[in-house]
Amino acid sequence: MAIGRIAWVPVLFLAALAAGAFLPLAIMALPGAGGEIAEALGDPVVWRSLRFTLVQALLSTGLSLGFAIPVAVALHEMRDFPGRGLVLRLFVLPLALPQIVAVLAIVGLYGERGALSRLVESAGVDFPSIYGLAGILLAHVFFNMPLAVRVALGGLSSMPAEYDRLAHQLGMGFAARFRHVLWPFMRPALMSAASLIFMLCVTSFTVVLTLGGGPRATTLEVAIYQALTFDFDIARAVLLALVQVAVTAFAFAMLTRAGGEVSAGLTLGAMRPFATRRNAIAGIVAMLVIVVGTVFVAAPFVVVFWRGLAADLSGLAAQASVRSALATSLVLGALAAVLAVGLALTLALGMARAAAQRGFTGTPSASERLLGQASSLILVVPPVVIAAGWFVSIRRFGDVYGAAPIMVATINAAMAVPFAFRLLAPSASSMMERYDRLCRQLAISGFARLRLVTWPLLRRALLLALAFSLALSLGDLGVIAIFGSQDVQTLPYLILQRMGSYRTQDAAGLALILCLMTMALMMFADRTGVGSAEARTS
Repeated sequence: MAIGRIAWVPVLFLAALAAGAFLPLAIMALPGAGGEIAEALGDPVVWRSLRFTLVQALLSTGLSLGFAIPVAVALHEMRDFPGRGLVLRLFVLPLALPQIVAVLAIVGLYGERGALSRLVESAGVDFPSIYGLAGILLAHVFFNMPLAVRVALGGLSSMPAEYDRLAHQLGMGFAARFRHVLWPFMRPALMSAASLIFMLCVTSFTVVLTLGGGPRATTLEVAIYQALTFDFDIARAVLLALVQVAVTAFAFAMLTRAGGEVSAGLTLGAMRPFATRRNAIAGIVAMLVIVVGTVFVAAPFVVVFWRGLAADLSGLAAQASVRSALATSLVLGALAAVLAVGLALTLALGMARAAAQRGFTGTPSASERLLGQASSLILVVPPVVIAAGWFVSIRRFGDVYGAAPIMVATINAAMAVPFAFRLLAPSASSMMERYDRLCRQLAISGFARLRLVTWPLLRRALLLALAFSLALSLGDLGVIAIFGSQDVQTLPYLILQRMGSYRTQDAAGLALILCLMTMALMMFADRTGVGSAEARTS
């Protein structure tokens, strides 16, 4: 049937989009193109950026896991306390919070005139600057520690309840239980989390751009942005992009080898509480760890609302630039979300069709495996690298800023496909297994099948995928930072501009608006059960 052939359209689309990152190589080989990549090899900026990218990613990963382990263990030990569900819901919010919003909150909390820094300095203690490596690590831990906690708890949820119960009945101390019972189930999950966090930190753009603090704290992606927008050094940008792809491919290979998923940490398996005699001191320590972890994650959200409500929201609403940026964000985000869901649905149905052809038994075919992996392979080429490649190519042959809306929506859609696919694939497979033969026997196909079978059965998963894809697209800054201009501005881009011009009150108000939009979408996806049919992640 046609769906088998149509399923390859998203694969070709994603491959063509990613290939755009390498088009400048061919363009620079043309006579008179100017600039030689070989000359850029001796540029110290390239290798300094590579070194800092790897160092900050390794440190961020280590710190995130180091703080996540005690919090995850404490949440496992205290899984019968009433507020546990709220804590876990809070821990999912940083995954979809726009990085520019989080950075603004972190500056408001830990910056030179931040609430916490002023409190510490009032006690006569100097508070270190958050601009540079320290601030980058702090922001990355904020984003990735909750992710690692949820992944670790997902690993613990796979542990048979008898193991934990027996350990308590035998009177094993905490150290013995951690070593012999908890750690064997946490370790594989943490390996997966480490690979995923390392990949996220390698491709971090917004955090480093805003908190980098100078040439010594610049990653490859930020260096690409600077080479294109400030220095107009195309050769350096191309070389940086190639190095970034190599690093990302290595990180993606580690993630795949560790069995990780790009959408990990968004849902958890059920953990059945049981009555245990808990040492009072151990319980107090566990609750203290949970409280500290919760405050660390919740504080930036409090700052976002506190500073945002203090801004002149009515005045911002009256500004034409704000209304235009909001409309642009919604339009481009909606286009990206619809395109992402369409591509992901086509891939999911194609993979389910391939599985149906083998009767859902035996070993998956090569085409089925390729369709299943195609959505994630786009992550090997980060969005900033794709945007840089197309920017260089379009700039040579046409109006680069005229193509900005198309490129922003298209690249953001491609980056949301892996998450949307993970939502849709289980439901599509279940639908195909249960109703495909019946539909063929009754000759139900085309639009009739879409209306009578596909939409009713996949409606919930489609809405969830649409909500999450829209949240991701609304918060993007990497692509719009390269293609943005006075004519094409989104809310994250406008926030960055207001921060750069020291209009922090305006930036705080805009951050609150963007935060409310993305949090509403994320809470909708989480509350409606992103994983009830294993629709999403571990």
